Amino acid sequence: MIVVGLTGSIGMGKSTTAKMFQAAGVPVHDSDEAVHRLYASAAAPLIEAAFPGTTVNGMVDRTRLASTVLGNPIALQKLEDIVHPLVRADADRFLARQKAAGAPLVVLDIPLLFETGGRDRVDRIVVVTAPPEVQRERVLSRPGMTAEKFEAILAAQVPDPEKRRRADFIIDTGAGMDEARRAVAVIIATLTGEKPAEART
Repeated sequence: MIVVGLTGSIGMGKSTTAKMFQAAGVPVHDSDEAVHRLYASAAAPLIEAAFPGTTVNGMVDRTRLASTVLGNPIALQKLEDIVHPLVRADADRFLARQKAAGAPLVVLDIPLLFETGGRDRVDRIVVVTAPPEVQRERVLSRPGMTAEKFEAILAAQVPDPEKRRRADFIIDTGAGMDEARRAVAVIIATLTGEKPAEART
């Protein structure tokens, strides 16, 4: 089973690209979705203990948590020390299930793959990218996002050029989603030895 690590900086189109892999029949583990589940379960009491007042009715309030840790490297590290091992364990269970099911190819959607030292967990890395002006426009159009928040998030991430340098495959969503979909098909074909779906007769 080939394990692909899918990553990319905020606003690059990584989540959309992950859905393209899913639509093509590739099992995908979504780290962000796992965090959402954990914030409503195992992680909540641990986060409340570390950051009092950040949970409501036993669930993490993401807005309260963000206001506590954003721009505070020590607090952010403390949060990551709680959450990352739980997400990794969730991903390991996913991999075990897919391996048992005989899946030839799976994707781990990991936003902070490089930042968390996840290179050793995957066989190939796909980096989703877009021009800086496209990235900025996408991110600033999100509800509640400000230029200051955007800059703080960027500062905590490995720069896009460095991610692209360390990638096995690059998908540029700035060229349009149809191009991205074709790139996904080519990557799947390259790794599985099958023709892309659009090339089959």
